[in-house]
Amino acid sequence: MANVYDIIIRPIITERSMEATGEKKYVFEVAPNAGKVEIKKAVEEIFGVKVAKVNTINYDGKAKRLGAGRPGHRKSWKKAYVQLAEDSKTIEFFEGMV
Repeated sequence: MANVYDIIIRPIITERSMEATGEKKYVFEVAPNAGKVEIKKAVEEIFGVKVAKVNTINYDGKAKRLGAGRPGHRKSWKKAYVQLAEDSKTIEFFEGMV
C-alpha cells in the first residue's frame, strides 16, 4: 500500500461501536487487501496512538434488485476492530460523539 489514508477508509459510527470507545476500542472500514500489521501502522501514524491489537472481518456484498428485477450487487468490504494500549491516549475524533 502506498498511503496510510488508502488503508483506513472511514470510521464506523454506530451505537455499538460508540459504546466500545470507553474501553479504547474503535471500528474502521479498511481496504480489503490490507493486513493487520498494515492497519496497525496506519492507525498509529494517522492518530498518533499506540495499538495493542487488531481484529478484522470480511463482509461479502449482497445481491440486490435495482428497479424492475434487474440484478445488482453491493460491494464487498472489510471491517477492522482496533484495541488501543492501556497507556495510549484516546482518538480525539470520537470524543464528542459519545
